[in-house]
Amino acid sequence: MPARAVRVNRADAGEAVARLGKTSIRRLRIRRDFSAAPEEKLCRTPVRGYRRAQFFSAMIIPNVNVLSDGQLKEVTDILTAYGCKVMVITGAERCVYAIVGDERNDDMVTKIEGLPYINRVDRIQSPHKLMDIRSSLATHRVKMGGIVLGSEPFFCAGPCTIDPKNPNLTIETAHAVKEAGAHALRGGVWKPRTNPYSYQGDAKALLVLMEASRQTGLPVDTEVMDEEHLRLAIEAGVHCIQVGARNALNYSLLRQIGEAIAGRDVCVLLKRGMHLGSVQEFISAAEYIVQLGNPNVILCPRGTQPTLDGYRNHPDESIVPLLKERTWAPVVVDPSHSVGKAAYVPAASLAAIAYGADGLCIECNVHPGKGIGDDPKQAVTPEVLRRIISQTRELWRIARGA
Repeated sequence: MPARAVRVNRADAGEAVARLGKTSIRRLRIRRDFSAAPEEKLCRTPVRGYRRAQFFSAMIIPNVNVLSDGQLKEVTDILTAYGCKVMVITGAERCVYAIVGDERNDDMVTKIEGLPYINRVDRIQSPHKLMDIRSSLATHRVKMGGIVLGSEPFFCAGPCTIDPKNPNLTIETAHAVKEAGAHALRGGVWKPRTNPYSYQGDAKALLVLMEASRQTGLPVDTEVMDEEHLRLAIEAGVHCIQVGARNALNYSLLRQIGEAIAGRDVCVLLKRGMHLGSVQEFISAAEYIVQLGNPNVILCPRGTQPTLDGYRNHPDESIVPLLKERTWAPVVVDPSHSVGKAAYVPAASLAAIAYGADGLCIECNVHPGKGIGDDPKQAVTPEVLRRIISQTRELWRIARGA
């Protein structure tokens, strides 16, 4: 059987290629994308049933070296029902089976993976039309606080919770974080609480937050939990809408946010879910917002469950390079919620920057003991914040050669 030209995506097909056994990598030359290319750049791999080059979007990895005719027919029948085809890629010791067509139908993939002789399906075509690093938004850059995220380390700092009964504490903190070098002010107006009797926030705190912004010139970030919070925040002029860990998979809210900020100069700080959500799940949550028209989304790892002994959560700054491999979106880590104790925040901040984070979102208060919410336990002082900013800037220059 003569060889046929096959285009493969390098980043995602590597493992599937490795499973071809002793097939020469020189024989299986892999392209980085699916764009048209000169004939000499196409790889040559033995395939069955196709007379010309085909684009394929996922690899079916069986538990056996070669599917029997009956097994191959069963796979083919499933794919055909969803408008796809199968291409056999033969290695020296085993075969893998490429799906030709759109593999994003989860029902189809589930049926294939449910077959007893199939190990898994490795997807090549990204399910993220806009968030993918190869999408039309690949060159988009998010701007906030007078900088382009990724051009220099970005710092957002402020109190966990704004106390409307003590507005001066928030305003004094706002001035202090600006002097320390922060580009934006964070502050909780509404707070999701596990205990229904704990302080849940107050819309009056929004007035305090916006006054702090007016006095300092810093853009502000605050969390919303429902459509009413979202409406009030946008009407007040909040610059960055925060989606907290508890709402990271609230797809209805994500859609509402996407619709509300479409065409507006507003960012979204999207935190990772608390349940050790996968990289794909995290990026998919951002896709809900971006696909409605506003690409200014910032991904924010903030620690996950189950907790690591001694920390509030399980620190997850190590997810940064995994996100960077898959999406163009900036990544700003929240070390405060990750570790849950002020003494650990400086080290967690350095770790995040070392992993490649574009910035940090840190809880800070001029008098942590007078704050409400998490401030007494995990907010750093402005002086500590100043040291963190100085040290992480230096580490940034070393790590990125800037």
